[in-house]
Amino acid sequence: MISVEVLPDPATDALARAAWRRLIDAGLPSAGRHTGESNRPHITVAVRDSLVLDGLSDLADLLPLPLRLGGVLLFPRSGQAVISWQVVVTAPLAEFHRRVDAAIGPADERYAHTAPEQWTPHLTMARRVRLADLGAAVEAMDLSPHVGEVTGLRIWDATTRMVTTLR
Repeated sequence: MISVEVLPDPATDALARAAWRRLIDAGLPSAGRHTGESNRPHITVAVRDSLVLDGLSDLADLLPLPLRLGGVLLFPRSGQAVISWQVVVTAPLAEFHRRVDAAIGPADERYAHTAPEQWTPHLTMARRVRLADLGAAVEAMDLSPHVGEVTGLRIWDATTRMVTTLR
């Protein structure tokens, strides 16, 4: 699995990491518990089994883009949820996403959730949060709407655990 990811500006990155830290301090699941070098706040734009980097480097020149973060976004599943900070889809972000999709080709069914009409952009705060802990997690994170920028573009190859920074 290979993902195309955009990265927030340093101030937004710091806010996300602070929320991760507050979850850890509260004894709750947190994306900050993953201490690998590649782990950082990001927004997944597309996922494919393979892709060619040609064309993506040119898209890096479109950055920075405005970034608007809204409230808490939940993805519930089997008695648990992924808690995320909602990314508001602005016209520039939607156009960037459409261009990435066009550059790398359509997603197969497995990754259809990253297709232009189905994409729900977000910054993941925590995975596998028990439904009973959702209130405590939301309170601990203290996420407020925020305006920043998307400034970076990278490729994450989950198979090789390699990051390719395009910007």
